[in-house]
Amino acid sequence: MHGLFPWRQSIIFRNTISLAIISVEDQPPFHAVFLNPKLLLLLIVISCQMGNEALQMSLPLVLLTILTFSAPSATASASDRSYNVGDHVPLFVNKVGPLNNPSETYQYYDLPFCCPDPVIQKKESIGEVLNGDRLANTLYQLNFRQDKNGERLCQKKLKVAEVAKFRDAIVNDFYFQMYYDDLPVWGFIGKVEDESWTISDKGTKYYLFKHVLFDVLYNGNQIIEIRAFSDPNHVVDITEDVDIDVEFTYSVNWNATSTQFQNRMDRYSKASLLPVHLKIHWFSFINSIVIIVLLMGLLTLLIMRRLKNDLRKCSNDEEEDKEVGWKYIHGDVFRYPSNMPLFCAVLGVGTQLLIMVCILFFLAFFGVLYPYNRGALFTSLVFICTLTSIVAGYTAAAFHTQFSVIGWERSVLLTAILYLGPLFVISSILNTVAISYGATAAIPFGTLLAILLIYAFLAIPLLALGGVIGYCLRSEFQAPCATKQFPREIQRLAWYRRTHCQMFIGGLLPFSAIALQLHHLYASMWGYKIYTLPGILFLTFIILIIMTSILTVGLTYIQLSVEDHEWWWRSVLSGGSTAIFMFAYSIYFYARSNMTGFMQLSFFIGYNACICYAFFLMLGAISFRVSLIFVRHIYGAVKSE
Repeated sequence: MHGLFPWRQSIIFRNTISLAIISVEDQPPFHAVFLNPKLLLLLIVISCQMGNEALQMSLPLVLLTILTFSAPSATASASDRSYNVGDHVPLFVNKVGPLNNPSETYQYYDLPFCCPDPVIQKKESIGEVLNGDRLANTLYQLNFRQDKNGERLCQKKLKVAEVAKFRDAIVNDFYFQMYYDDLPVWGFIGKVEDESWTISDKGTKYYLFKHVLFDVLYNGNQIIEIRAFSDPNHVVDITEDVDIDVEFTYSVNWNATSTQFQNRMDRYSKASLLPVHLKIHWFSFINSIVIIVLLMGLLTLLIMRRLKNDLRKCSNDEEEDKEVGWKYIHGDVFRYPSNMPLFCAVLGVGTQLLIMVCILFFLAFFGVLYPYNRGALFTSLVFICTLTSIVAGYTAAAFHTQFSVIGWERSVLLTAILYLGPLFVISSILNTVAISYGATAAIPFGTLLAILLIYAFLAIPLLALGGVIGYCLRSEFQAPCATKQFPREIQRLAWYRRTHCQMFIGGLLPFSAIALQLHHLYASMWGYKIYTLPGILFLTFIILIIMTSILTVGLTYIQLSVEDHEWWWRSVLSGGSTAIFMFAYSIYFYARSNMTGFMQLSFFIGYNACICYAFFLMLGAISFRVSLIFVRHIYGAVKSE
């Protein structure tokens, strides 16, 4: 975190730094997810090429990498806002919070700032509430293209308790956030001067900023940019516990710019990654791509060459002692796994999560998701999760009824609670913590009730409908080989062939491929940086899927070669194990950051656990589907005896 704010150690520079430096680095990464339509089309191409030779597989990756360089950056909202000179453009205050703890935010008027009478809360969507936004009106008057100099905001007498509140906020590096024409602006509450910076006085001094300068840029009749500066010459000493009279003031400067309205978000994109870091970012990413392509090519060639030799032996009816090991278990390899309802639920939820991710990319392409579009991501997640419940129910029921027409209801029921159950429990615990802190992350009862009603009266019926459709459209499981009545005994395997070792291999290699982007992702979620290379984010997601699929196929082939036919659950565990490494890296990221406090720790661990659990289910479902295609192919290519 100190690397993101090297100026925090300098008192003088900190006092005069532009508040816009903060404003370009304080939002979750998913708000900045964008997509080139060509990349979406190539997703299908890559999926179709999953089983081809290494050269055929690497070609789409190379093309996708090239197209990523031309992926569009962050764009502004499509809804134009035009004003006449003198028009009132409302400035909304949002929240305050410590710099190092992005989850620990409080309402703006929890600190004794000048407040209007009455304070009117802006009506917000479900996503804005979940994002912790609490917009309210303010006394600031920023009329369009009207300059102001030293305008009085209010005269306020701060009591001892209020002085202590401000001093505690300054000690914890509190910042404030406002919105003007849907453009965010940040600023510090005050400054700290250590005794080494003072001449006559001894001890640490705490100063409260009492003047804010707003620098607004416009193009014609539209607002393009806003910056805020705290004047270090207009401060009040709040070191002592005494009542203080403070006059809060502000100034507004309007200046013309040639930047177009549709490009006004480019400022945030450019400022979040400096050119030097951008070059390093691209070099590291291209280096990772080359290594990944070579690794996938090597694995594919080895697997395909070995598999062709095995199939050649089977087709030539060679001697029994030279027959390949995986052919011995053809009567058991398609035996459905233990705990079938849970297995079907994993497939249903994993498929739903994969579709949700794809829909989010589509929404980003159509401009619904862009930086600082308050609550758009969370609103989209709530409704997409609700609408895709029908997919989860259908997938679980359809797969279950391929083996048995009895008990599919249990599979659908487990699908309803497999992910949302733990998510609800963790969210409830975190909400209790947020309420105890009085933070804006606490979900109000009305919003919580609305979400529960949406789930009860829309998501669950859609889930049940999907289950009924899957049952009505059921079909028999198409297996190339007949399943024997009694399962074949599995010999004791060496330790390196067991599940935990396969999970380690199946998770480590895909994680190494995405570790670089995962770091930037965490820096965006829990730091102060916007993820401004969304094309790379999408490409990394594709690489993760391909790497996981190839490794799972290879591990499944190795497992079958030693006559171990219980590959169903192991393919899910091997594919989803990447999420375990992702969670472990999040712990490492937290240890290296400056985040402190029980609330920030609980939010970091809780929500990262939910995200990684979602990736576990999604990658596990993908891994099983790919392994099933592979197993069907190799057993369909031999003549069963």
